[in-house]
Amino acid sequence: MKIKSIGLLAGLALVASSGAFAQKYPDKTITMIVPFSAGGPTDTVARLIAQSMSNDLGQQIIVENVGGAGGTIGAARVAKAEPDGYTVLLHHIGMSTAPSLYRKLSFNPLTDFEPVGLVTDVPMTLIARSDFPAQNFGELVSYIKTNKDKVSYANAGLGAASHLCGMLFMSALDTNMTTVPYKGTGPAMNDMLGGQVDVMCDQTTNTTSQIKAGKVKVYAVTTPTRVPSLPDVPTTKEAGLPNFEVAVWHGVYAPKGTPKDAVARLSKSLQVALADPNVVKRFAELGTEPVAQDRATPEALGSHLKAEIDKWAPVIKAAGTFAD
Repeated sequence: MKIKSIGLLAGLALVASSGAFAQKYPDKTITMIVPFSAGGPTDTVARLIAQSMSNDLGQQIIVENVGGAGGTIGAARVAKAEPDGYTVLLHHIGMSTAPSLYRKLSFNPLTDFEPVGLVTDVPMTLIARSDFPAQNFGELVSYIKTNKDKVSYANAGLGAASHLCGMLFMSALDTNMTTVPYKGTGPAMNDMLGGQVDVMCDQTTNTTSQIKAGKVKVYAVTTPTRVPSLPDVPTTKEAGLPNFEVAVWHGVYAPKGTPKDAVARLSKSLQVALADPNVVKRFAELGTEPVAQDRATPEALGSHLKAEIDKWAPVIKAAGTFAD
C-alpha cells in the first residue's frame, strides 16, 4: 500500500508539474535559429512569423542567423539545445535533403527534433543578370547549352534551395554550368546584381522585388501555375520544360524531448501567425502564401518531412553530389 501511495503521489506531482509548465510557458524570450545568412529568403520568412508569434505568445522571439554548411550547422545547434521550448529552428527543404547530401551528419532530422508545423511553400524563379543575352526561356536554354563552360550559376551553398533547384535544372537540360557557391543567398544576389555571375534559381521571397525593379531578368517560375505577384512570368511547363517543378517548403522544429505542451503552444501560435492579415499580405507581396491551418501542425510536418526525405534521396544519389 505504501509503495502504491508513493507511486500515486509521484504521478500527481508529475501532472501538477506539467500543468504548471503549460500555464507559465513561455515566460522568457524564445530564440528562433535560421540556419542561413541574414537577408536571405528563409530569414525573411522567419522574421515575418516571429513578429506575429511574439505578439500572440506575449514573449519576444529573437531570430538568430547561424549559417554555414547548407544549413546543417544551425540545425545541429538546435538538435543539441536544451529541450525546454525556448530554442526553435526554422528550416526549409534542406532539412529533407541533408541526409542524402552529407555523408557525415551530426543530427537526424526524423529523430532529433519535435516538428511544430509547416509554414509556407515558396515558388522558385529562374533569373539572370540584367544584361544577360537571353531574352526569354527558350533563348536561355539555347544559350546555356551552347555556352555551358562560360555560363556561371550562383547558389547559396551546398544544400541551399538555390543549389537544389540548379541541380535539377541542369539535370533537366542534361547540361552543366560553372557553379559558383556562396555563403548565403544575400551574397549570391549581390554578385548577380553586380554582374559577376550569370544565372540563379531562387525563391520568390528573395527575387520578386528585384524582378519588379528590373534589376534582374526573369524567365520562368517553377510551379504548376503562375504566381499572382508575377502574373506575366510563365511557368516552366508553359515555357517548354514540363517536368521541371520545385517549391521550397519551410517548417518550424524544436529539439527532441521538448515538452508536448510547449510544442502544442508553439504550433497554435504558428497557426495564429499564418492567419495574421499582415503576414498574409507580406507573403503575397513576396510571391507565396501561408500553408492551410491543418498543415501548420506537428503531425503534418512530420509526415511531410519523411515523404520529402524519401523523394529527394534517389535524385541526389543520381546526381552524385555529396559533402563530408
